[in-house]
Amino acid sequence: MPSAQMSSESVSDAQLASETARHLLDLATKTVRARVSHDGALSSALLEQEQRAAHGLAWLATYSEAIRELAAYGVRLESEGRLGETESLLISIGAGEYLAQIVGGIPMSQGEMVRPADLGLSASTVASVMTPAVEALLQTANTAAKRARLVALMGQQQGAATVGDPGLDETLESIRTEMRKFAAAEVEPFAHQWHLDNAYIPMEVVEGLAGMGVFGLTLPEEFGGMGLGKESMCVVSEELSRAYIGVGSLGTRSEIAAELILCGGTEAQKAHWLPRIGSGEILPTAVFTEPNTGSDLASLRTRAVRSGDSYRVTGNKTWITHPVRADVMTMLVRTNPDAPGYKGLSILLAEKPRGTDADPFPVQGLTGGEIEVLGYRGMKEYELAFDGFEVPADNLLGGEEGHGFKHLMQTFESARIQTAARAVGVAQSALDLGLRYAQDRVQFGKPLIAFPRVADKLAMMAVEVAIARQMTYYSARAKDAGKRCDLEAGMAKLLGARVAWAAADNALQIHGGNGFALEYAISRVLCDARILNIFEGAAEIQAQVIARRLLEDRN
Repeated sequence: MPSAQMSSESVSDAQLASETARHLLDLATKTVRARVSHDGALSSALLEQEQRAAHGLAWLATYSEAIRELAAYGVRLESEGRLGETESLLISIGAGEYLAQIVGGIPMSQGEMVRPADLGLSASTVASVMTPAVEALLQTANTAAKRARLVALMGQQQGAATVGDPGLDETLESIRTEMRKFAAAEVEPFAHQWHLDNAYIPMEVVEGLAGMGVFGLTLPEEFGGMGLGKESMCVVSEELSRAYIGVGSLGTRSEIAAELILCGGTEAQKAHWLPRIGSGEILPTAVFTEPNTGSDLASLRTRAVRSGDSYRVTGNKTWITHPVRADVMTMLVRTNPDAPGYKGLSILLAEKPRGTDADPFPVQGLTGGEIEVLGYRGMKEYELAFDGFEVPADNLLGGEEGHGFKHLMQTFESARIQTAARAVGVAQSALDLGLRYAQDRVQFGKPLIAFPRVADKLAMMAVEVAIARQMTYYSARAKDAGKRCDLEAGMAKLLGARVAWAAADNALQIHGGNGFALEYAISRVLCDARILNIFEGAAEIQAQVIARRLLEDRN
């Protein structure tokens, strides 16, 4: 255990780094706002023209938030007497590294680095924040000795343990333990073979999740749920995704479908659907994306025409996850072709019978073909074609047309929080595999973990997983408190997805040639990690959304 002084120093360093990052963010926001404004208002044309600067600002804001959450995490643990040596090292290394990247260059992707000059910050402006205390922080917070000590502590752990205290309360920690036990027994030993076989997650696993209350975790008790908060679902999604992202995603899908109905449904719809979704009796799938729209939902074309007591749906959808075994489709359709953009959109709760591989869609008016994918298997992706597919008019969400986009927006905060949680789980899985391989694999007479470059990879993986975890938990707590958190959720998702990909890539590098072999689980984790930067808002779209929020907010 470190001395109290050492623990306090790590928290103080993080607080100083947070203040410095926030100051630079405030300056950068002003300069970028000036470049993308016309006559005192944001210009969409200029925002697109200055996309690199705008997206760079989003990344700077995300890093500033990350350091802030590291500092808050340290303060919270210190006040509870839980700030140990491992946690202090995570905080110190993370704050030092992220501030150094803010000053020197933040990687938006593998080949795109945003530097202060890209945001209109001159060298003299950056130099003005480099007080002696900040200079000392950059020299001492993230050192080779600290990274080596962190990896030594990681090596002392028994089994695949989370690095550092996640900072959960007793209830959430017990949920995490329960999920970890289930995943270790029922998922981890079999996940890689499911991936290789492109096989469905067995229904026994789905039933096991239902039995533990995963599908009704955040559902109000009046509808048969457990009434817990979004942070609990983050813990569940993380631990299940750590074993296999497909299993982690099953609970997320039910939660988001239930939230759609809870926020936008009629009382009759809530009473009918929510208890059955929460119990796992009904499995939902989201049917939003179309072949030529992607993130541009305003261009959605699938039509639903009212005919008596039903709607008849015609059109095509793509990248639909788990549709064969789903019982209900939350389907975004255009009910009013004359209303422009989002105004003509509605959501239908479209029932369908469960299918099989032999007969995937045993219902009139619906056909589909599987999309073969690199990863994120276990539920299967499909392109769907609707030709007069019938949905009862009573299944119009909310009972009134034209509110589909509004209903969908109500779930985006939760969806991005849960995607961030899945990203943390995948990143943690990569760290587990990389650490274990580095401990076991001997080269030149010693284990790989003894080589500094390998140890450095593991240290930074652990640090970034911890950062992404704290950002995700914070956004969930904000949601639970009833606060607007689209900015925080978007940042958690943006960073978490990049952290997952970096962790998987580095863990595969530690495996060397073996990592490229299909028999090793890290090959699957790499494929699973890659999708996180794309779904629930591609990284570029997410950065655009964050940037617009920052630039519109003048407080």
